[in-house]
Amino acid sequence: MLVFDQARHACNHNYMNTPQADPRPADDAAGPDSDTSASNQSAGKANATEEVRGWFTGRLPGDWFTAAPDIQADREEITIVGVLPAPETAGASDAERAAAAEGRIRRFREETRGRRIEIAREAEHKFRRKVSWGVTCADVSEMFTTLSVPVMTRLRQPERRVLDTLVEAGVARSRSDALAWCVRLTGENADAWLARLRDALRHVEEVRDQGPGRA
Repeated sequence: MLVFDQARHACNHNYMNTPQADPRPADDAAGPDSDTSASNQSAGKANATEEVRGWFTGRLPGDWFTAAPDIQADREEITIVGVLPAPETAGASDAERAAAAEGRIRRFREETRGRRIEIAREAEHKFRRKVSWGVTCADVSEMFTTLSVPVMTRLRQPERRVLDTLVEAGVARSRSDALAWCVRLTGENADAWLARLRDALRHVEEVRDQGPGRA
């Protein structure tokens, strides 16, 4: 019995002294390489967006729109917005021109439904993202489909009070609705600034791709 107890004690001692795995996340050991990884991800995102635009440019029928459509993409959705030829409405009133544009949009939507569904399915399978369609005709714009994606965020009290003020004033139904309202307002009033910012980011990505070590 004494021999057995000594053996069990030695076994427990060895178990307790077994080196344990480092609990730190793998990213902690990355050091300066994490910056390189972020740069590579940014460059990869730009290349993926260019691939999406190139694919749709080649896949869409050439007679659908008057010019190349505006193609935007993020992690969840690809949006294609094209311009339709305006109907002949010389001498017509504003109401008549608007009605004619709405009719042209409706006709396009019905006549291209099957092809758009086919192209969207191909793109969703290839890029793993939903596809949304929209058109502009004269002064009328319409999105046929669009994806609403929840976005989580953390706000401090002053920021939450802004949202609560919008809710209390009846501008928004809830905090989430108020936040979406703020984003829309920012986009509407800062289109030029956001466009310059996106152009600057694309320029940074192009310069990075031309840097040393890039094949």
